Amino acid sequence: MTFGRVNPQFRLEDQGIEGLGNVYYNLMEPALIEAALKRDEGTLGNGGAFLVTTGKFTGRSPKDKHIVKSPNVADKIWWESNAEMSPEGFATLHADMLEHMKGREYFVQDLVGGADPAHSIDVRMVTELAWHALFNRHMLRRPERDEVDDFTADFTIINCPSFKADPERHNCRSETVIALNFDAKLILIGGTEYAGENKKSVFTLLNYLLPEKGIMPMHCSANHAPGNPVDAAVFFGLSGTGKTTLSADPSRVLIGDDEHGWSDRGTFNFEGGCYAKTINLSAEAEPEIYATTRKFGTVIENMVFDPETFELDFEDDSLTANMRCAYPLEYISNASASAMGGHPKNVIMLTCDAFGVLPPIARLTPAQAMYHFLSGFTSKVAGTERGVTEPEPTFSTCFGAPFMPRRPEAYGNLLRDKIAKHGATCWLVNTGWTGGAYGTGSRMPIKATRALLSAALDGSLADAEFRKDPNFGFEVPVSVPGVPQVLLDPRQTWADAEAYDEQAEKLVHMFAENFAQYVPYIDDDVKAAAIG
Repeated sequence: MTFGRVNPQFRLEDQGIEGLGNVYYNLMEPALIEAALKRDEGTLGNGGAFLVTTGKFTGRSPKDKHIVKSPNVADKIWWESNAEMSPEGFATLHADMLEHMKGREYFVQDLVGGADPAHSIDVRMVTELAWHALFNRHMLRRPERDEVDDFTADFTIINCPSFKADPERHNCRSETVIALNFDAKLILIGGTEYAGENKKSVFTLLNYLLPEKGIMPMHCSANHAPGNPVDAAVFFGLSGTGKTTLSADPSRVLIGDDEHGWSDRGTFNFEGGCYAKTINLSAEAEPEIYATTRKFGTVIENMVFDPETFELDFEDDSLTANMRCAYPLEYISNASASAMGGHPKNVIMLTCDAFGVLPPIARLTPAQAMYHFLSGFTSKVAGTERGVTEPEPTFSTCFGAPFMPRRPEAYGNLLRDKIAKHGATCWLVNTGWTGGAYGTGSRMPIKATRALLSAALDGSLADAEFRKDPNFGFEVPVSVPGVPQVLLDPRQTWADAEAYDEQAEKLVHMFAENFAQYVPYIDDDVKAAAIG
């Protein structure tokens, strides 16, 4: 039996998905919460937020993501970073998953990836969990109700947490599987309840499709000046570096917090909502995001709460440090209605340096920007991925290696060309440690980071006096109003200057060692920018 609104020409049966139990098409938020409560998938919290736990998977499983290696894509994929799956393995996985699904209830959401209609894709999300459907309605873009009647999916994603893959039978790594088949226009997810796999599958899909159209897909947040969408800025960074926090600036208009495209028309959000980390979230530091945790339909993931009052504990990370909330973009008062902006005037690369070496901000030349973009240095923050329990220094090219199907240079060259064409200024911002490495130093004060970013975005930082960093060759401001001068010279924040020098030398060597893999593919000016 089917429920909800559906294009009668595009039911699941038309896609070969038969024998299911009740199927619910395009239910809206109240109906999805009602269904999730009836199915005992979670708890209704204060303000109508929906509280869930995701079991043993409280973060992504990047090693379990596979791309089907067909003749059409074999020469386009960055196989050093993407696990392959045989077409035969995928076909068996698909057949076994469909068999497993028979007789069970499913929830279908017909949604859109991309705010720019010239470059968006229509995605059908088929989920076993009602709250996953709610999450997907937040994270992707919702077509108007009358548009659903004519909806035809470009790609379909089936998410079935109760299905366990067989590595031998399905040509995968474990019982958990995320399998992308670009030829079949189908993505299969099994063995994990972590909702983030849904949105990151769409991001990976767009990362594959858009470069062929000359569009730069970006793992970044974005905002623009009030009343002036042309004055846009993008913030690259992995989870935990501050993309969501820093882009949600009340003095600017939020375009989006995580995934965007840069086309010849400007910047556009891929998503319809935000997926913010909530550990240590406070009403004082981040009032807009904090307020969403008490709004109707917000999905609260893996947070401890009082069983009587349902008050959330923002400091208890006993379930995971990767506790999150998912909410529609309109829950942020200064969010853009169109989720589109102009060409970025400022490109900010956020890094969380656990070594305590990098300055809080540095200005990059275009060649240095490509170098740091390809390097993608940061620290994985506890809980973001399975097995990460404390900050772990890493290089994640393009600030999003797990989501990049193509070779890094494809994205690096696109970014460099767009920076050159549109005259963007590039900044490297460290939100990590100062005064010592992790365990000795402390996190960079967010007040100082905000002051530096404000100066960069309003143009006043360009007039500051700069010094050349002896380790990396980029320019670092000597003084900025509202920022303690000592913070701008990391060496001075360390009690032992020689220990800083040793740590800096170690980090420089790590950069050089990592970057060696890109040297055969890049231009000489980028090679020269490697270490200043």
